[in-house]
Amino acid sequence: MTTALLDHAIVSPARPASPGRVAGSYLQPLLEAAAARGVGATALARAAGFAADALDPLPTQLAAADYVRLLEVGARLTGDEHFGLHVGERVKVGTFSAYGLILLSCRDFGQAFEQTIRYEALAHDLGRSSLTVQGNQAAYSWHSRFPSHHRHLADSVFAGVRVFGNWLAGASLPAPQLSLSHDGGDPAGHDEYRRVFGSLPRFGAPANVARFDAALLACPVPNADVTLYPVLQRHIEQLLRQRGAEPDIVAHVYDTIVAGLPHGQARLASVACQLRLTPRTLQRKLADAGTSYQRVLDQARFALARDYLARPGLSLLDITFLLGYQEQSAFNHAFREWAGINPGAWRERGGEMR
Repeated sequence: MTTALLDHAIVSPARPASPGRVAGSYLQPLLEAAAARGVGATALARAAGFAADALDPLPTQLAAADYVRLLEVGARLTGDEHFGLHVGERVKVGTFSAYGLILLSCRDFGQAFEQTIRYEALAHDLGRSSLTVQGNQAAYSWHSRFPSHHRHLADSVFAGVRVFGNWLAGASLPAPQLSLSHDGGDPAGHDEYRRVFGSLPRFGAPANVARFDAALLACPVPNADVTLYPVLQRHIEQLLRQRGAEPDIVAHVYDTIVAGLPHGQARLASVACQLRLTPRTLQRKLADAGTSYQRVLDQARFALARDYLARPGLSLLDITFLLGYQEQSAFNHAFREWAGINPGAWRERGGEMR
């Protein structure tokens, strides 16, 4: 795979959104952004089809799909083209539920990213993060579970990461090379993206990715109390078990495959290593869940293939490599097995099965 192709490799998985949840604390910035633009919790709730008092007092949690609906409704009621950005700007330590505290005890930014990837399920099931490092460049990717509602959701996530990262650092961090999969809306409003991120993102990209100098990962978090980390980690691990917030093994394997496929890291042994399991243990856990590694791999490839085929800038050969196949004929054969139609014909028909 060429370096240029690899740069565009991490994409949001196209599987259907899971019936996950969002912690009430993660909803707070959305309510604040709406209120700042004259839309109260009652009006927001009613417009989204909820009971008038559904958001006041703040619920302990709500369905992830309901949060996405509120985000879209908030943008419409406020008339704010950049509602997602303004939601992200209001992110605080408490937004991230219990794991926000552990970020304050991380020795460096690399560890802070690790904790986000491990514990973000405590805050929400809207998507999952991954981090890759190649040479002197790091890439933070966010894989949305609601790709059809991507603009305000992706904007809110990356604005939140940017604002919270600056707060942790106690200074404005260097602007990332940000790629977003949505179209960016009206170009006349792009200055707002420059204000929030420090530079203009690349819109219409295959993935939601922020690239930055990998040296940042080794930078210490100022004023971090690292002595609290072991205590907080034990507490948060217990919360994961109690709340059932840790992703089930099938979802965890799926997400790991999606992040690893473009980099040739989706073999059973590689995925098992990333999940800190032996290949045999991983196979057993998947069998207990009523599936197999090959089945999950096929599901991930089919979902990603449909997403890639909707992107005219990617050729069938590009897609072949992004899905981890060595030959286009192997991809064609697999796709026919999944969809009953060749990938080229699928693209021509606009994504219709036989």
